[in-house]
Amino acid sequence: MNLATVRQLIEQVSIPEDGTISRTIYQDETIKAVLFGFAAGQALSEHTAATPAILHFVQGEARVTLGQEVIDAKPNTWVHMPAHLPHSIQARTPVIMLLLLLRGLR
Repeated sequence: MNLATVRQLIEQVSIPEDGTISRTIYQDETIKAVLFGFAAGQALSEHTAATPAILHFVQGEARVTLGQEVIDAKPNTWVHMPAHLPHSIQARTPVIMLLLLLRGLR
């Protein structure tokens, strides 16, 4: 059994004053967990992921574009995205976001 525990996600990444930081906090054959810290005003431009993914906004507020849909993400917003969906993120405030890349089942 692969057991992994991360307590207090907010303490696992420091939001830069100007920029974006990412830190892989766990990965195995089926999932990769990446914690992001965005300074206010920072963005990830439109891109796609080869696998399905989950975005979980832990702290802050962001504008998230998912294909043609735009949502305002706040703390505890949770989004499931299918593979290859064009998406982008614009941080309105300092943001901490957990990205889960779902690599498939064994």
